[in-house]
Amino acid sequence: MKITILGARGMLGRDLGDICRAAGHETVEYDLPELDVTDAVGVFRTIPECDWVVNCAAYTDVDGAQSHREEAFAVNCDGARNVARACARKRIPLLHISTDYVFNGYRNTPYAENDEPDPINIYGASKLAGEKAIKAEGGRYVIVRTQALFGRHGHNFVKAIIRLLQEKDSLGVVVDQVTCPTYTRHLAEAVESLLHLDFTGVIHVSAEGECSWYRFAREIAAHVRPSVEINPITSVDLGRPARRPPYAVLDKKRFTLLTGRKMPHWQQGLVEYLQEEGLLPAEGRQGEENG
Repeated sequence: MKITILGARGMLGRDLGDICRAAGHETVEYDLPELDVTDAVGVFRTIPECDWVVNCAAYTDVDGAQSHREEAFAVNCDGARNVARACARKRIPLLHISTDYVFNGYRNTPYAENDEPDPINIYGASKLAGEKAIKAEGGRYVIVRTQALFGRHGHNFVKAIIRLLQEKDSLGVVVDQVTCPTYTRHLAEAVESLLHLDFTGVIHVSAEGECSWYRFAREIAAHVRPSVEINPITSVDLGRPARRPPYAVLDKKRFTLLTGRKMPHWQQGLVEYLQEEGLLPAEGRQGEENG
């Protein structure tokens, strides 16, 4: 297949390009400055004839979106619409990356694809608006909602914690937000598998298992520097501009039903990431606990 990747130099986009080429696909890859998804004419002119367009381009600064609403909506809503419109007119199926933050997280059970979205921050609202814009264009689409990404090619929670572990003897990490930390290489493999399916609609794809950011930080420390004390704090203690869903766990049953497989566990993703970064030997080591 010939696959066009937008946002190709981002954390997920780079892994996706590697995975697709390894699977024997031809890739055409764009990012800023050669392609700005907010430029409708440029998007239409630039996207080539291909088998799929995968849109990884996004405004992802959750806190920054609170004070830069227009910028967030320009990329995450208008940009998504521009890509979907170009794909619909050229009869190219679109796979678009969305987020768990379309949900408010006020319950304690995983969110399925047909659960009603209710974002509690500007970033989530902009991504939900993008989903609706894609559906309205009338082309074939797959919207992949995912969450808590970490990988080698961008800023993320794991890199931040590793840096702090080298600088401090104790850390405070939020305990009242539960998620599914997802290794971008595993997500890229899942996205590639979806390109082979005859499916249109929304699908949730993230790591198996769930944990708080505090629990995740403890696992990172157990591998990297166990002597550092990790202390639980609350979201109120942290005081960030954007509220986060307290329980943003996605239900992956549809993905398993369609593909016949489960996503790797978040602990496996962390071990593989640390191995890639040279922070663990190839055989890895056991996490502090299972689940």
